[in-house]
Amino acid sequence: MLSKRLIVCLDVRDGKLAKSIKFVNTKDIGDPVQKARQYYEDGVDELVFYDITASQNNRDIMLGFVKAVASQIFIPFSVGGGIRSVEDATKLRLAGADKININTAAVKRKELISEIAGAIGSQSTILSMDVRRTQKTAEITSGYEIVINDGTAPTGIDALKWAKLGEELGAGELVINSIDADGTKEGYELILTRMIADNVGIPVIASGGAGKPEHVYEAFTVGHADGALVASIVHYGDFTCRQLKEYLHNRGIKVRTGF
Repeated sequence: MLSKRLIVCLDVRDGKLAKSIKFVNTKDIGDPVQKARQYYEDGVDELVFYDITASQNNRDIMLGFVKAVASQIFIPFSVGGGIRSVEDATKLRLAGADKININTAAVKRKELISEIAGAIGSQSTILSMDVRRTQKTAEITSGYEIVINDGTAPTGIDALKWAKLGEELGAGELVINSIDADGTKEGYELILTRMIADNVGIPVIASGGAGKPEHVYEAFTVGHADGALVASIVHYGDFTCRQLKEYLHNRGIKVRTGF
C-alpha cells in the first residue's frame, strides 16, 4: 500500500503568505519562502504553492517566488494560479515546479488539460477543483458545483462529472478544494472527497478544513483520500507537520516518517 501524503498549501497574494476562510476575509500571515523551508525541514511530503489572485486578475504567476521556494526545498513542489497554456506550465517547470496545478483556465477550455499532460506528462498535471455545495439539479446531480476565479464565479458544472472528465483528459491527480470547509478548522468535506475518490482511478487530495490531527486521519479513512492538504493548522502553529505524521503513524496510517 502506498504511503498517504501530508501536503502543506502555501496560498500567496502579492508575494505574501495568505489565508482565507471560505475563500473570503483573506489575511496576510507571513513569508512563503521562509515557511516553505520550515515545513520542508519538519518533514512534510509535498508543498503546493497557489498564486490565489493570478486568475482573478488575469495575470501571470510570479516566477520569482517559485524559484525562491524551489531553491529552499527538496521535495515534490506543485504550483498553481494563472496557468493558461503549455508555455506557462513549461516556464514553471523550468523555475523549479515538479507539478502544475490547473483550475480556472481548464474549466474555461478543457483541452488545456490534455495539452499540458501531453507536454509534461499526466503525473505532473494536477487538476485543482474549487467546489461548493449547492442544490441538486438536472445539471448538478451530485449537489456540488465547480466555482472558478478564486471562488467568485459559479459555473453550473457538476463536480463529480468534472473530476471524471479531468481524468479522461489526462490529469494525473485531483485536488478537491472545499470552499465550504476552507479555513474553518472543522474538518474536511468528507462526503465530497469520498464521492470523487471512489469514482476515479487517480489520486485524490482532500483540501479545506483541517483543524486537528483527527481531521487528517478522517480524510484518509472516511474520505478515502490519497493525500491531505493542510494550511491553517500548521500556519498558525497549532500543530507541526511532524506531530501530524506521528499521530497518523500511531493510528495505523502508513506515512513516510523520519522518526
